[in-house]
Amino acid sequence: MAAPGPISWAPRVAAFSGSPSRFLSGTSPEAFLGELLRDLRDDRTSEATKVLLLSPLQEYPLVLCPSASVGEETAEALMALFAHAPPKSLNLRCHLMLAITSVLICTSCVKRDVKVAGSFLDLLVLTIQDTNDHKDGSAFRLLRAMACDCLREMETCFPGLLSQKLEALYFLKQQETTTLHQAYSLLYTLVLKNAVHLLSQQTGAGDGDLKSLLAGNEDFDWQATEKTLPPFRVSTMEQIPMLQTSTETKELKSVVSLLLEESYLHNPVSQSALLRELIQVVAMVQALSPAIFKSQLLRLFGTMDISLLHSTLLMKGAFTDSLFTTEDENFLLKRLLGMAQHPLLNTSQKLFYMDCILHFPENRPMSLNGEESLPVLVTPRLAISLLPTVFNDSSTMLCRMNLLCLVYLEADNEEGVGYLYDHLMALRKIVDNHGTREMTTTFFKAVFLFLSYFYHNEKLANEMTKSLCELYSRHCNLAPNLINLTDQIQKHLEDPGWVIKLLNALQNQIVELPVSQVSLQSLCWHLKILGRVAKETQVSQRSTVHFLFNLLISSDLCGSGDWRMGNAILAICRNLLQHPSLDQVFVDLADLLQFMMHRYEDTDIRDHARFYYTLLTNLSREKLSGVLAMGPEVGQAKVRSLSSIMAESEEQSSCLTIQPTKQPVLQLVRLRDDGMLGTLCNGRPEISKGEDFLKNYHDQFLSPGFASEVVLKYHLTFAGEVDSLFHKLFSICLHFDLTDSNYEEMSDISVPCLFINRKPPVVFLKLKPRQPYPTSLRACAIFTTEDGLSWHTDLADVPVAFPDIFQPLPVPADWPLETREQLFENLWKSLCADESRQSAISLFCFEIGERSLRDIIDSHFHRFLISKQADQELQKALLFLPPQFHVLLKIRNAEDAARVDVAMDNWKLLPFINSYLKSITNPAWDDQGQGLI
Repeated sequence: MAAPGPISWAPRVAAFSGSPSRFLSGTSPEAFLGELLRDLRDDRTSEATKVLLLSPLQEYPLVLCPSASVGEETAEALMALFAHAPPKSLNLRCHLMLAITSVLICTSCVKRDVKVAGSFLDLLVLTIQDTNDHKDGSAFRLLRAMACDCLREMETCFPGLLSQKLEALYFLKQQETTTLHQAYSLLYTLVLKNAVHLLSQQTGAGDGDLKSLLAGNEDFDWQATEKTLPPFRVSTMEQIPMLQTSTETKELKSVVSLLLEESYLHNPVSQSALLRELIQVVAMVQALSPAIFKSQLLRLFGTMDISLLHSTLLMKGAFTDSLFTTEDENFLLKRLLGMAQHPLLNTSQKLFYMDCILHFPENRPMSLNGEESLPVLVTPRLAISLLPTVFNDSSTMLCRMNLLCLVYLEADNEEGVGYLYDHLMALRKIVDNHGTREMTTTFFKAVFLFLSYFYHNEKLANEMTKSLCELYSRHCNLAPNLINLTDQIQKHLEDPGWVIKLLNALQNQIVELPVSQVSLQSLCWHLKILGRVAKETQVSQRSTVHFLFNLLISSDLCGSGDWRMGNAILAICRNLLQHPSLDQVFVDLADLLQFMMHRYEDTDIRDHARFYYTLLTNLSREKLSGVLAMGPEVGQAKVRSLSSIMAESEEQSSCLTIQPTKQPVLQLVRLRDDGMLGTLCNGRPEISKGEDFLKNYHDQFLSPGFASEVVLKYHLTFAGEVDSLFHKLFSICLHFDLTDSNYEEMSDISVPCLFINRKPPVVFLKLKPRQPYPTSLRACAIFTTEDGLSWHTDLADVPVAFPDIFQPLPVPADWPLETREQLFENLWKSLCADESRQSAISLFCFEIGERSLRDIIDSHFHRFLISKQADQELQKALLFLPPQFHVLLKIRNAEDAARVDVAMDNWKLLPFINSYLKSITNPAWDDQGQGLI
């Protein structure tokens, strides 16, 4: 197989990046890696293509280099490429650096005994030593920036690797005066932080060790690659490793002060990263006072940059009142409150500021667990500007609602709580007036937040219950929202009292409805509500059973045999069977189930009702609960025996009865025949001839009601050697999914059985084209084995080639040849005279070769011939392509070749006709492309 050319690499790399596992299913990582490295070494490959080829190694190094040995070999190959790359190819050399870094880190090759790791680190250090572009000039500044980034990545993944080079890195940072000073500072600060962290882990480390660390200029600390530094959260000051020093470390203080003084030269993101590292350094060294940051606070308090503000809050969480006064804290909170409503900020920024308020690091925090809590200084008067309105977007409204609920709960402010309730009623009115789905969701989320804080307010809780019931009475489709609301509140609140009241009110509202006023659509939602009510142990269920029994008697529900409604009623019965007060409804429930098992028209519903009735009348309550309780601890045998009656809310994922096969069990084998037309045309009236002959043909045979099918015949067989478990299959259901929109959806095909020692059954695939183009069908099957288990298997895709769509003329079979020939001529003339530009006339010529023209016609166009006399010089063939297209062929011998005149009423078919004619006239042609004739 030839190596892909430069043009073909773009789609291959895109396919790999999109899904590496799918891409590598057609090849192996070793083969793909070999192709990448081969083209990277090829001098004919352009620089842009080489950069593209490096992206898989940068993004998925572990996929292509699954072992350390492969990673080492790959890194060595990339190092050789870097050495031979032209000095001016800076972009390529930068990407090579990045690729080598990714490969070495991800394959764990950064070790002392890995030669390429030491060589690469030496290369990076050598590259950054050209400070101020003295040696290579400013053109190579991009390479130095990449080297700094690679060293930072190495140090981040292996903390302490560069800790013995602090003096050299500090010297390089001080020398650098170009824009890369920022990169050098960040590298040095990261190494300093990791070095201090490592030192704090050593027992007995003191002033002397810290001084020698700062003055270090030795080799790489390879031991760091074998250690794992424990992480710590500096924002809470919990479990921070402390470096005990007896006196103040002047050298370290000087370094930190200088870094802070220079920080204003950095961009905001870089400043934020530098501050985070220095905060950790000061937090770990006991001799360093947090006051060293005091000079930075004024600048940080006035910042508009989110990353810097985040670093400021991190600093406050780490040092609290040792750095921030009460006035500073009050100022920060007011600033956050102001920014949370600033008109020039976008929604995500405002939400960030509100989140900062809820997680504000106070000097004297009430809680240390990091959960949402209201700062003491945030009062109702201070937060009044953040009251939610209906004009807020959903996220802002909910965030403000949450914040204000906390404010008024802490302040015990009834007036504020009343405003929040009025806001909910305004939202309810919007929902009541057919608000959008987003507004509906926002309303129920807001109700959840309100009740989470004020469920103990009996007056407002009762009013909320009444309001929700009124809303449901007008909009039954809100049943899923109400059910979800009750579930979530019950999950988050210790007291389920409000949930009981709401469900009881909804139950009363539903059961009191006259059956004659209950529509089929609203009944579906009512049954869902009653199903949820039936799960509640503290709600009486007698009225529910009476309502259901009255519903079945007074309506035609049983006669209609609606499976969906019957299943919803059975779901309620199932919950009632597990209800603690089952004794109170025992007789009524038994009557209901007995009525369903005798009167309901659907067989499945009757069977399940009979099963529930048997359980109810034969088992004790304890055994009944044990049988129906399908928790995760239930054994596999019980899962299988009751899986068919599982309610959809009871963890179906643990009780799936359809098991996937490990490999395909079935396949479809095409049976080649003359084909057939799905819509029979015999018995149609004879159409009149004359001027309206063609119009009558279109009206009678191509009218909108005319729908022809393409029928393909297959044998359903086993896919090679299969397990003996699958030698006898029953109730096979074949399902087909379309891969495009050119065909109507296909119905499932049922096959009674398939035995390995019997003749395979014939399967007919019926396709209804919208456009007559080739396609491919995805196929799968569900079947049952002898032991009663159901299985799912995927079949190979079913191709539908262009010739498969060809059909004979859709006219009665007893039409004489003269009539068919007249129709052919009329169609030909109309296509030649067509001015709509939809039709096309073309010419195709080919050399006959060893086969005669007659053989080709008999092999491929026999069914479509209009003139069937073998001695005629001109042969006419008419191909009908459903739903209503025609391809007309005039085939004849020319002087030194065969000539095919082609006419069609859809010019878009030209490429497919061209490919088809090439394939039947030249078998060696492999259909690599489709060109116009």
